[in-house]
Amino acid sequence: MLVLFVLILISAISFAQNDAKRLDQYNLENKVAIQCYDPVGYFNKGKAIKGKKDLSTSYQGVVYKFSSSQNKETFLKNPSKYEPQYGGWCAYAMGSAGEKVEINPETFKIIDGKLYLFYNAYFNNTLKSWNKDETNLKSKADNNWKKTYK
Repeated sequence: MLVLFVLILISAISFAQNDAKRLDQYNLENKVAIQCYDPVGYFNKGKAIKGKKDLSTSYQGVVYKFSSSQNKETFLKNPSKYEPQYGGWCAYAMGSAGEKVEINPETFKIIDGKLYLFYNAYFNNTLKSWNKDETNLKSKADNNWKKTYK
């Protein structure tokens, strides 16, 4: 019985540390991801859709909002499929310099079933730059994120 208690305690501590790390490393506002946009909407509607305050859920400490209860249910079945890559930071900046740069949630791309978000303001749409060298930038971004999110 004591062994079981210790295992449960260790698991709880591990999950709490993982949640804290995500909250520290992800691009969030008040623990909310993607500036309140619905992560599932990118996949099933092909566009950025604002989530609703009353349709939200927390996954490993990060809050996601949804435009419909169906999208929320879809997310809950497989959250990791719908979470943005690189903690929701700009994919181009992560690939080109390993930096955490804010995004415009309406500038995105789905690659191999994953959501990538990009900075787009002041005549600088980083999605266009990403598209010019996607394979190289994606590989660098993957490696940079692994270094950043230890």
